[in-house]
Amino acid sequence: MIILKHAKKPAPKALPERIPLLDLRAQYHAIRDEACAMFDKIAESTAYAQGPATVTFEEEFARMCGVDHCVTVNTGTSALHLALRCLDIGPGDEVITVPMTFIATAWAVYYVGAKPVFVDIDPARRTMDPALLEKAITPRTKAIIPVHLYGQMADMKPILEIARRHDIPVIEDACQAHGATYEGKRAGAHGCMAAFSFYPGKNLGGLGEGGGLVTNSETYAMRSRRLRNHAQGERYYHDEVGYNYRMDTLQAAMLSLKLKHLERWNIARAFRAMRYHELLADLPLTLPTKFEDSQSVWHCYVIESDRRDAIRQSLTDANIDSGLHYPMPLHLQKACADLGHKQGDFPHTERLSERCLSLPMYAELSDEQVQRVAAAVRKAFD
Repeated sequence: MIILKHAKKPAPKALPERIPLLDLRAQYHAIRDEACAMFDKIAESTAYAQGPATVTFEEEFARMCGVDHCVTVNTGTSALHLALRCLDIGPGDEVITVPMTFIATAWAVYYVGAKPVFVDIDPARRTMDPALLEKAITPRTKAIIPVHLYGQMADMKPILEIARRHDIPVIEDACQAHGATYEGKRAGAHGCMAAFSFYPGKNLGGLGEGGGLVTNSETYAMRSRRLRNHAQGERYYHDEVGYNYRMDTLQAAMLSLKLKHLERWNIARAFRAMRYHELLADLPLTLPTKFEDSQSVWHCYVIESDRRDAIRQSLTDANIDSGLHYPMPLHLQKACADLGHKQGDFPHTERLSERCLSLPMYAELSDEQVQRVAAAVRKAFD
Protein backbone atom coordinates (compact mmCIF):
# COMPACT_ATOMS: atom_id res chain seq x y z
CA MET A 1 0.00 0.00 0.00
CA ILE A 2 1.40 3.33 -1.10
CA ILE A 3 0.61 6.38 0.99
CA LEU A 4 0.89 9.64 -0.88
CA LYS A 5 2.06 12.55 1.15
CA HIS A 6 1.02 16.02 0.06
CA ALA A 7 3.80 18.54 0.12
CA LYS A 8 3.12 21.41 2.46
CA LYS A 9 2.46 24.71 0.76
CA PRO A 10 4.89 27.38 1.78
CA ALA A 11 3.36 29.95 4.08
CA PRO A 12 2.53 33.17 2.30
CA LYS A 13 5.19 35.79 2.70
CA ALA A 14 4.16 38.35 5.29
CA LEU A 15 3.81 41.86 3.98
CA PRO A 16 5.84 44.59 5.64
CA GLU A 17 3.97 47.04 7.81
CA ARG A 18 1.63 49.26 5.80
CA ILE A 19 2.71 52.80 5.08
CA PRO A 20 -0.41 54.98 4.73
CA LEU A 21 -0.63 58.01 2.49
CA LEU A 22 -1.36 60.02 5.63
CA ASP A 23 -1.15 58.75 9.22
CA LEU A 24 -3.67 60.72 11.26
CA ARG A 25 -3.50 58.15 14.06
CA ALA A 26 0.22 58.85 14.58
CA GLN A 27 -0.50 62.58 14.63
CA TYR A 28 -3.23 62.13 17.23
CA HIS A 29 -1.10 59.94 19.48
CA ALA A 30 1.53 62.71 19.58
CA ILE A 31 -0.99 65.18 21.04
CA ARG A 32 -3.40 62.78 22.75
CA ASP A 33 -2.95 64.05 26.31
CA GLU A 34 -3.54 67.66 25.25
CA ALA A 35 -6.51 66.60 23.13
CA CYS A 36 -8.19 64.65 25.94
CA ALA A 37 -7.91 67.63 28.28
CA MET A 38 -9.38 69.82 25.55
CA PHE A 39 -12.31 67.43 24.96
CA ASP A 40 -13.16 67.50 28.65
CA LYS A 41 -12.97 71.28 28.81
CA ILE A 42 -15.37 71.72 25.87
CA ALA A 43 -17.79 69.10 27.22
CA GLU A 44 -17.86 70.79 30.62
CA SER A 45 -18.45 74.19 29.02
CA THR A 46 -21.46 72.94 26.98
CA ALA A 47 -20.61 75.73 24.49
CA TYR A 48 -20.70 73.37 21.52
CA ALA A 49 -21.68 75.68 18.65
CA GLN A 50 -19.59 78.75 17.85
CA GLY A 51 -18.36 78.94 21.44
CA PRO A 52 -15.48 81.03 22.87
CA ALA A 53 -12.89 78.54 21.57
CA THR A 54 -13.98 79.45 18.05
CA VAL A 55 -13.15 83.11 18.58
CA THR A 56 -9.80 82.14 20.10
CA PHE A 57 -8.88 80.06 17.07
CA GLU A 58 -9.99 82.80 14.67
CA GLU A 59 -7.65 85.26 16.38
CA GLU A 60 -4.76 82.79 16.42
CA PHE A 61 -5.12 81.73 12.79
CA ALA A 62 -5.48 85.31 11.55
CA ARG A 63 -2.28 86.18 13.40
CA MET A 64 -0.45 83.23 11.84
CA CYS A 65 -1.58 84.25 8.34
CA GLY A 66 -0.60 87.88 8.95
CA VAL A 67 -4.12 89.25 8.40
CA ASP A 68 -6.67 91.09 10.53
CA HIS A 69 -9.62 88.71 10.42
CA CYS A 70 -10.45 85.02 10.26
CA VAL A 71 -14.06 83.88 9.95
CA THR A 72 -14.46 80.18 10.70
CA VAL A 73 -16.99 78.15 8.74
CA ASN A 74 -17.92 74.51 8.25
CA THR A 75 -15.84 73.78 5.10
CA GLY A 76 -13.32 75.32 2.74
CA THR A 77 -16.01 75.18 0.05
CA SER A 78 -18.24 77.39 2.20
CA ALA A 79 -15.36 79.83 2.71
CA LEU A 80 -14.97 80.21 -1.07
CA HIS A 81 -18.72 80.57 -1.45
CA LEU A 82 -18.90 83.34 1.16
CA ALA A 83 -15.95 85.15 -0.44
CA LEU A 84 -17.85 85.31 -3.72
CA ARG A 85 -21.03 86.41 -1.91
CA CYS A 86 -19.07 89.22 -0.24
CA LEU A 87 -18.15 90.46 -3.72
CA ASP A 88 -21.80 90.24 -4.86
CA ILE A 89 -20.86 87.95 -7.74
CA GLY A 90 -23.84 86.28 -9.41
CA PRO A 91 -25.49 85.16 -12.65
CA GLY A 92 -23.85 86.51 -15.78
CA ASP A 93 -20.50 87.00 -14.04
CA GLU A 94 -17.29 85.08 -14.70
CA VAL A 95 -14.64 83.91 -12.25
CA ILE A 96 -11.21 82.84 -13.49
CA THR A 97 -9.52 79.86 -11.88
CA VAL A 98 -7.63 76.70 -12.90
CA PRO A 99 -8.89 73.26 -13.96
CA MET A 100 -6.19 71.51 -11.89
CA THR A 101 -7.77 71.61 -8.46
CA PHE A 102 -10.35 69.83 -6.33
CA ILE A 103 -13.80 70.52 -7.74
CA ALA A 104 -14.86 72.55 -4.69
CA THR A 105 -13.12 75.56 -6.29
CA ALA A 106 -15.60 75.41 -9.15
CA TRP A 107 -18.55 74.55 -6.90
CA ALA A 108 -18.29 77.91 -5.17
CA VAL A 109 -18.52 79.69 -8.53
CA TYR A 110 -21.53 77.62 -9.56
CA TYR A 111 -23.20 78.22 -6.18
CA VAL A 112 -23.47 81.96 -6.86
CA GLY A 113 -24.69 81.34 -10.42
CA ALA A 114 -21.49 82.56 -12.08
CA LYS A 115 -19.40 80.84 -14.76
CA PRO A 116 -15.96 79.30 -14.06
CA VAL A 117 -13.39 80.33 -16.68
CA PHE A 118 -10.26 78.20 -16.70
CA VAL A 119 -6.62 79.13 -17.24
CA ASP A 120 -4.00 76.42 -17.70
CA ILE A 121 -1.25 75.83 -15.16
CA ASP A 122 2.46 76.47 -15.36
CA PRO A 123 3.88 72.93 -15.58
CA ALA A 124 6.71 73.57 -13.11
CA ARG A 125 4.81 75.41 -10.37
CA ARG A 126 1.60 73.48 -11.16
CA THR A 127 -0.48 76.56 -10.41
CA MET A 128 -2.12 79.28 -12.52
CA ASP A 129 0.12 80.42 -15.37
CA PRO A 130 0.18 84.25 -15.18
CA ALA A 131 1.21 84.43 -18.84
CA LEU A 132 -2.18 83.02 -19.82
CA LEU A 133 -4.28 85.01 -17.37
CA GLU A 134 -4.82 88.32 -19.15
CA LYS A 135 -6.27 86.79 -22.32
CA ALA A 136 -8.96 85.06 -20.21
CA ILE A 137 -10.24 88.37 -18.80
CA THR A 138 -13.48 89.74 -20.24
CA PRO A 139 -15.85 92.56 -19.20
CA ARG A 140 -17.74 89.90 -17.21
CA THR A 141 -14.74 88.84 -15.11
CA LYS A 142 -15.51 89.67 -11.49
CA ALA A 143 -12.85 87.69 -9.59
CA ILE A 144 -9.70 85.61 -10.01
CA ILE A 145 -9.11 82.54 -7.83
CA PRO A 146 -5.53 81.22 -8.02
CA VAL A 147 -5.16 77.84 -6.31
CA HIS A 148 -2.16 77.07 -4.11
CA LEU A 149 -1.73 73.41 -5.05
CA TYR A 150 -0.02 70.63 -3.07
CA GLY A 151 1.25 73.20 -0.53
CA GLN A 152 2.97 75.34 -3.20
CA MET A 153 1.72 78.89 -3.59
CA ALA A 154 0.78 80.30 -6.98
CA ASP A 155 3.00 82.94 -8.60
CA MET A 156 1.11 85.76 -6.92
CA LYS A 157 3.12 88.85 -7.93
CA PRO A 158 2.25 88.85 -11.66
CA ILE A 159 -1.28 87.59 -10.94
CA LEU A 160 -1.89 90.52 -8.57
CA GLU A 161 -0.35 93.00 -11.01
CA ILE A 162 -2.68 91.87 -13.79
CA ALA A 163 -5.65 91.92 -11.43
CA ARG A 164 -4.82 95.49 -10.31
CA ARG A 165 -4.57 96.71 -13.91
CA HIS A 166 -8.07 95.40 -14.57
CA ASP A 167 -9.47 96.26 -11.12
CA ILE A 168 -10.41 92.64 -10.42
CA PRO A 169 -10.34 91.21 -6.88
CA VAL A 170 -8.21 88.15 -6.16
CA ILE A 171 -9.39 85.39 -3.82
CA GLU A 172 -6.76 82.86 -2.79
CA ASP A 173 -7.78 79.21 -2.68
CA ALA A 174 -5.35 78.34 0.11
CA CYS A 175 -7.05 75.11 1.15
CA GLN A 176 -3.78 73.18 0.72
CA ALA A 177 -1.32 75.83 1.88
CA HIS A 178 -1.54 76.39 5.65
CA GLY A 179 1.63 78.29 6.54
CA ALA A 180 3.10 78.44 3.04
CA THR A 181 4.87 81.65 2.02
CA TYR A 182 5.46 83.67 -1.15
CA GLU A 183 7.98 86.53 -1.08
CA GLY A 184 7.90 86.42 2.71
CA LYS A 185 4.13 86.66 3.11
CA ARG A 186 1.92 83.80 4.21
CA ALA A 187 -0.78 82.20 2.13
CA GLY A 188 -3.96 84.16 2.78
CA ALA A 189 -2.26 87.57 3.03
CA HIS A 190 -2.06 88.35 -0.71
CA GLY A 191 -5.60 88.56 -2.06
CA CYS A 192 -8.60 90.53 -0.80
CA MET A 193 -9.78 87.29 0.82
CA ALA A 194 -8.58 83.69 1.08
CA ALA A 195 -10.25 80.38 1.80
CA PHE A 196 -8.77 77.58 3.90
CA SER A 197 -10.00 74.06 4.48
CA PHE A 198 -9.48 72.32 7.82
CA TYR A 199 -10.52 68.91 6.55
CA PRO A 200 -8.70 66.20 8.59
CA GLY A 201 -6.18 65.44 5.83
CA LYS A 202 -4.92 69.02 5.53
CA ASN A 203 -1.66 70.24 7.09
CA LEU A 204 -3.91 71.81 9.73
CA GLY A 205 -6.96 69.60 10.06
CA GLY A 206 -9.71 69.10 12.59
CA LEU A 207 -11.68 66.07 13.70
CA GLY A 208 -14.13 66.53 10.84
CA GLU A 209 -15.14 69.26 8.44
CA GLY A 210 -13.98 72.83 8.87
CA GLY A 211 -12.96 75.92 6.95
CA GLY A 212 -12.02 79.55 7.29
CA LEU A 213 -12.12 82.82 5.38
CA VAL A 214 -9.30 85.27 6.09
CA THR A 215 -9.13 88.92 5.08
CA ASN A 216 -7.84 92.35 6.02
CA SER A 217 -11.23 93.88 5.20
CA GLU A 218 -13.52 94.52 8.14
CA THR A 219 -16.42 94.88 5.68
CA TYR A 220 -15.88 91.40 4.23
CA ALA A 221 -15.29 89.91 7.68
CA MET A 222 -18.53 91.38 9.08
CA ARG A 223 -20.63 90.31 6.13
CA SER A 224 -19.22 86.76 6.04
CA ARG A 225 -19.85 86.42 9.79
CA ARG A 226 -23.50 87.32 9.22
CA LEU A 227 -23.87 85.08 6.17
CA ARG A 228 -22.43 82.03 7.96
CA ASN A 229 -25.03 82.42 10.74
CA HIS A 230 -28.26 82.60 8.72
CA ALA A 231 -27.46 86.22 7.76
CA GLN A 232 -28.41 87.44 11.22
CA GLY A 233 -27.26 90.95 12.06
CA GLU A 234 -29.49 90.76 15.10
CA ARG A 235 -30.86 87.47 16.37
CA TYR A 236 -33.96 86.35 14.47
CA TYR A 237 -33.68 89.23 12.00
CA HIS A 238 -32.44 88.31 8.51
CA ASP A 239 -31.71 90.97 5.91
CA GLU A 240 -30.61 88.62 3.08
CA VAL A 241 -30.36 84.92 2.26
CA GLY A 242 -27.84 83.32 4.59
CA TYR A 243 -26.49 79.90 5.47
CA ASN A 244 -25.80 77.60 8.38
CA TYR A 245 -22.03 77.53 7.80
CA ARG A 246 -20.88 77.77 11.42
CA MET A 247 -17.92 75.83 12.79
CA ASP A 248 -18.59 73.83 15.94
CA THR A 249 -16.51 74.58 19.03
CA LEU A 250 -14.84 71.18 19.20
CA GLN A 251 -13.29 71.67 15.76
CA ALA A 252 -12.02 75.13 16.68
CA ALA A 253 -10.48 73.90 19.93
CA MET A 254 -8.71 71.02 18.16
CA LEU A 255 -7.43 73.41 15.49
CA SER A 256 -6.04 75.75 18.17
CA LEU A 257 -4.25 72.81 19.72
CA LYS A 258 -2.79 71.68 16.39
CA LEU A 259 -1.88 75.21 15.32
CA LYS A 260 0.79 75.24 18.05
CA HIS A 261 2.49 72.34 16.25
CA LEU A 262 1.90 73.41 12.64
CA GLU A 263 5.26 75.07 11.99
CA ARG A 264 7.15 72.07 13.37
CA TRP A 265 5.02 69.67 11.33
CA ASN A 266 5.55 71.72 8.15
CA ILE A 267 9.31 71.73 8.70
CA ALA A 268 9.22 67.96 9.18
CA ARG A 269 7.32 67.60 5.89
CA ALA A 270 9.97 69.72 4.16
CA PHE A 271 12.70 67.37 5.39
CA ARG A 272 10.74 64.35 4.09
CA ALA A 273 10.40 66.09 0.73
CA MET A 274 14.15 66.73 0.66
CA ARG A 275 14.82 63.03 1.29
CA TYR A 276 12.46 62.02 -1.51
CA HIS A 277 14.35 64.43 -3.79
CA GLU A 278 17.67 62.84 -2.84
CA LEU A 279 16.48 59.25 -3.22
CA LEU A 280 14.56 59.70 -6.48
CA ALA A 281 16.72 62.25 -8.31
CA ASP A 282 18.36 59.73 -10.66
CA LEU A 283 15.10 58.13 -11.84
CA PRO A 284 13.24 59.18 -15.02
CA LEU A 285 10.60 61.07 -13.04
CA THR A 286 9.40 64.65 -12.84
CA LEU A 287 9.86 65.71 -9.22
CA PRO A 288 8.32 68.80 -7.59
CA THR A 289 10.16 72.01 -8.39
CA LYS A 290 11.42 74.19 -5.55
CA PHE A 291 11.24 77.97 -5.99
CA GLU A 292 13.37 80.69 -4.44
CA ASP A 293 10.40 83.03 -4.08
CA SER A 294 8.31 80.68 -1.96
CA GLN A 295 8.28 77.96 0.66
CA SER A 296 5.96 75.02 0.08
CA VAL A 297 4.42 73.26 3.06
CA TRP A 298 4.31 69.96 1.13
CA HIS A 299 0.66 69.12 1.59
CA CYS A 300 1.31 66.45 -1.04
CA TYR A 301 4.54 65.15 -2.54
CA VAL A 302 3.58 64.57 -6.16
CA ILE A 303 5.80 62.92 -8.72
CA GLU A 304 5.01 62.61 -12.42
CA SER A 305 5.70 59.68 -14.72
CA ASP A 306 4.40 58.04 -17.89
CA ARG A 307 4.76 54.82 -15.86
CA ARG A 308 2.46 56.04 -13.11
CA ASP A 309 0.27 52.94 -12.99
CA ALA A 310 3.29 50.62 -12.82
CA ILE A 311 4.80 52.68 -10.01
CA ARG A 312 1.52 52.69 -8.13
CA GLN A 313 1.26 48.89 -8.46
CA SER A 314 4.83 48.54 -7.19
CA LEU A 315 3.90 50.62 -4.15
CA THR A 316 0.77 48.54 -3.57
CA ASP A 317 2.80 45.34 -3.78
CA ALA A 318 5.07 46.76 -1.06
CA ASN A 319 2.03 47.59 1.13
CA ILE A 320 2.45 51.33 0.57
CA ASP A 321 -0.49 53.63 -0.10
CA SER A 322 -0.46 56.31 -2.78
CA GLY A 323 -2.90 58.86 -4.14
CA LEU A 324 -3.97 60.71 -7.30
CA HIS A 325 -4.39 64.48 -6.96
CA TYR A 326 -6.17 64.79 -9.39
CA PRO A 327 -6.86 62.18 -12.10
CA MET A 328 -9.67 64.08 -13.85
CA PRO A 329 -9.28 67.83 -14.45
CA LEU A 330 -12.30 70.04 -13.94
CA HIS A 331 -12.82 70.97 -17.58
CA LEU A 332 -13.37 67.27 -18.43
CA GLN A 333 -15.73 66.53 -15.54
CA LYS A 334 -19.34 65.74 -16.46
CA ALA A 335 -20.49 68.33 -13.93
CA CYS A 336 -18.68 71.03 -15.95
CA ALA A 337 -19.90 69.88 -19.37
CA ASP A 338 -21.92 73.08 -19.69
CA LEU A 339 -18.66 74.97 -20.19
CA GLY A 340 -18.10 73.19 -23.52
CA HIS A 341 -14.49 72.14 -23.05
CA LYS A 342 -12.80 69.16 -24.70
CA GLN A 343 -9.63 67.10 -24.40
CA GLY A 344 -6.63 69.22 -25.37
CA ASP A 345 -7.98 72.58 -24.21
CA PHE A 346 -5.59 72.76 -21.23
CA PRO A 347 -2.61 70.54 -22.13
CA HIS A 348 -0.42 71.16 -19.06
CA THR A 349 -3.29 70.38 -16.72
CA GLU A 350 -4.16 67.23 -18.67
CA ARG A 351 -0.56 66.04 -18.71
CA LEU A 352 -0.26 66.45 -14.93
CA SER A 353 -3.57 64.68 -14.30
CA GLU A 354 -2.45 61.73 -16.43
CA ARG A 355 1.00 61.44 -14.79
CA CYS A 356 0.57 62.58 -11.16
CA LEU A 357 1.17 60.25 -8.22
CA SER A 358 1.15 61.32 -4.58
CA LEU A 359 3.59 59.54 -2.27
CA PRO A 360 3.11 59.22 1.51
CA MET A 361 3.72 62.59 3.18
CA TYR A 362 3.28 63.51 6.84
CA ALA A 363 5.41 64.79 9.69
CA GLU A 364 5.56 61.41 11.46
CA LEU A 365 6.91 59.58 8.39
CA SER A 366 10.22 57.98 9.40
CA ASP A 367 13.35 58.02 7.26
CA GLU A 368 13.16 54.23 7.06
CA GLN A 369 9.64 54.54 5.63
CA VAL A 370 10.79 57.19 3.13
CA GLN A 371 13.52 54.81 1.98
CA ARG A 372 10.97 51.99 1.61
CA VAL A 373 8.76 54.20 -0.53
CA ALA A 374 11.69 55.24 -2.71
CA ALA A 375 12.80 51.62 -3.11
CA ALA A 376 9.32 50.60 -4.23
CA VAL A 377 9.25 53.44 -6.77
CA ARG A 378 12.67 52.39 -8.03
CA LYS A 379 11.53 48.77 -8.41
CA ALA A 380 8.98 49.82 -11.02
CA PHE A 381 11.89 50.74 -13.31
CA ASP A 382 13.87 47.49 -12.83
